Amino acid sequence: MEPDTPADEQPGAPGDIADALAFFMEADLLKGVERQNRLADGSRRENTAEHSWHLGIAALVLAPFASEPVDLGTAVAMALVHDIVEIDAGDTFAYDEAEGAATKVAREEAAADRLFAMFPAATGTRFRELWDEYERGDTPEARFVMAVDRLAPMMLNLAEGASTWRDHGITRSRVVARNGKYIEQSLPGAWSIALAQLDAAVASGVIDPA
Repeated sequence: MEPDTPADEQPGAPGDIADALAFFMEADLLKGVERQNRLADGSRRENTAEHSWHLGIAALVLAPFASEPVDLGTAVAMALVHDIVEIDAGDTFAYDEAEGAATKVAREEAAADRLFAMFPAATGTRFRELWDEYERGDTPEARFVMAVDRLAPMMLNLAEGASTWRDHGITRSRVVARNGKYIEQSLPGAWSIALAQLDAAVASGVIDPA
């Protein structure tokens, strides 16, 4: 019986694996996208591939503490996938209120269109769905990953002395405004710990409160 689709479009066909490997190599470029925050030891800036890996680990270990049940496989996949667009779009500093923030959505949409089209159709569609779900933030998994995505750089900044926040004049109130509602909603226990560390940094004069 003849297949419904050409052989080179069947799952597992040579074209599929070639496309998957091409994307795998393209994903290597994420290792070269530098972020603003530093590693916990302060030795250098983190890159986006490291950030994505760290989020995947965080999703695995923090899921039991989420305020609503999450599908762990979906959450980990979303954590690993959602910043792939930075290969083309670059990293936009979380507290950027100028040109970078104004163009962020358009740059990342264009990047998603190109990068997820590199896959065999079914995989590319699934990755794009995960990315769109995160951007909408309308599911338990998206809310959880958003919380983890904000918790991770906050904890790194606090661990290494908040040099990025100090370099950019970021105060306690701005940190809370950006992160609080997301982390407290999905990971209230983690937010209590992070907020206590933030207040300790203010008390010691590391960052300003206002």
